Amino acid sequence: MLMKTKPVSAIQHLAALAVVMLLSSLTVAQEQQRGSEKYLCSEPNPQAICTAENTCGSASAPCAVEIKRTASSASATPMIPKAKGNQPFCVKAGTTVIWKSGSKNTGFVLDFGPDLPFGSEAIIGGSDRSSSTVANKKGCYKYSVGACVSGAIYGMCDSAEAELVITAPQ
Repeated sequence: MLMKTKPVSAIQHLAALAVVMLLSSLTVAQEQQRGSEKYLCSEPNPQAICTAENTCGSASAPCAVEIKRTASSASATPMIPKAKGNQPFCVKAGTTVIWKSGSKNTGFVLDFGPDLPFGSEAIIGGSDRSSSTVANKKGCYKYSVGACVSGAIYGMCDSAEAELVITAPQ
């Protein structure tokens, strides 16, 4: 007895193979994209990005950084013209940095991991309490910024990653 191959079966196998190939190419593309994400602090000379336009505060004036819980994340934005949330910014060593939230009922936590550019572990504050620190350790720091809105029902907390460069005082 001879077996006949059903054409539908061959088409189903080809379709399944095409789906597997498509998914694997998407996965490879995503992995390549993740590998291309660069962090300033992994560059050989991160201090090179520091200019007057992205340096916050000075020895005589504090740097204020506003922490927000945005619609899809959390953000830290220095109070300098044209600053955007979670973009790297610079401060000079010895500058006082005031971390604050102008949004009602918002609390925040900044975590610099094992590196302690401000001499303290996590920086905690909120809309009713800013946190003042002094940048005392020169270097480039990747940190996590988390913000929560009390009383929210859905998605009340979120976090993001950001970077800060502390340069030598002049």
